[in-house]
Amino acid sequence: QVQLVESGGGLVQAGGSLRLSCVASGSSLSFNAIDWYRQAPGTQQRELVAIISSGGGTDYADSVKGRFTISRDNAKNTAYLQMNSLEPEDTGVYYCHTRTGWNLDDYWGQGTQVTVSS
Repeated sequence: QVQLVESGGGLVQAGGSLRLSCVASGSSLSFNAIDWYRQAPGTQQRELVAIISSGGGTDYADSVKGRFTISRDNAKNTAYLQMNSLEPEDTGVYYCHTRTGWNLDDYWGQGTQVTVSS
């Protein structure tokens, strides 16, 4: 069983920065991709924001390219999302996610709230 715990969210003014962390326990995620999703207020859908492969390759949603950076530290079993030049549209709950195990089960963290004021 994998547990994912996010932290680092908060309230920030537009143009500011935050760094989110996702700490995994229960299993090493060194060989798994890890992604960050966000859910905007009043919506049911979670939007894929960034993904990092086991080899370190990254990809981003167009809306965050050039502003967000995803990274990982396998020794700490942790993934990060550095968010710069934040905009009010970035407001939402950010979730860490991975798939692992024989059945590639989905695992989600509890989410961390990011609020960007204008």
